[in-house]
Amino acid sequence: MIHPTAIIHPQATISTDCQIGPYVVIDAHVSMDTGCRVGPHVYLTGHTTIGKNNRFHAGCVIGDEPQDLKYSGANTRLIIGNENIFREHVTVQRSNQLAEHTEVGSNNLLMANAHVGHNTRVGNHVIIANGVLLAGHVTVEDRVFISGNCLVHQFVRIGTLALMQGGAAISKDLPPFTIARGDNSICGLNSIGLRRAGLSSAERLELRRLYQALFRRGVSPRKACETLKFNDPGKYGAHLLDFINSSKRGVCVDVSKRRHLDEPLAEA
Repeated sequence: MIHPTAIIHPQATISTDCQIGPYVVIDAHVSMDTGCRVGPHVYLTGHTTIGKNNRFHAGCVIGDEPQDLKYSGANTRLIIGNENIFREHVTVQRSNQLAEHTEVGSNNLLMANAHVGHNTRVGNHVIIANGVLLAGHVTVEDRVFISGNCLVHQFVRIGTLALMQGGAAISKDLPPFTIARGDNSICGLNSIGLRRAGLSSAERLELRRLYQALFRRGVSPRKACETLKFNDPGKYGAHLLDFINSSKRGVCVDVSKRRHLDEPLAEA
């Protein structure tokens, strides 16, 4: 189960049924639960705890030091759940301070060359496509889909069941259930994702009405939350409203509003 070229520190805690490929390096403070498979040239390091049935494809670097000049060498942590797939050359970095840790939940797919920065928290059932860059302190809620080559600024939150179109870049929070397009813009609800997640027609209708009220009335979403009265919203509507009200960076705006803001002023 362990290739003879693999180098595993004697203090590492590796379940006996894990498969360790050629030229793998596993450092002292790594713990790996049952059923994991580690492909060739993978480097597992740091105070990293790995759950059950994770798979690491060739060239992954998991748990290395954060890319943060403030990091002072503390024994910070990375925690990984169960049933995740890390494709070729994925990098996931441990946190930059003892008070927090980097976390990847369960049942996630991280495709080739994706990067998860320090202190980032990825939920469950998330798909992160090729070349995605998540900066430090990012929060990704459950069932998010991030398409290829997307960029996410530090401290940004991505709400549950949101989708980012390929090449999108955000430095503001992406509200739950919405689709990111371009720079800090959204273009509607992730309708297909909502249906696949099992939301009823009534729940989807409520979200469509909320989207119109929050993002297409010509005022900021925060202002709309303050001025409009929403009668007893369901759990998904309530989550959308809470997400907007708790945003510290502001949220992405609808493309129709973005086009209006980007129009040149008419000549006198």
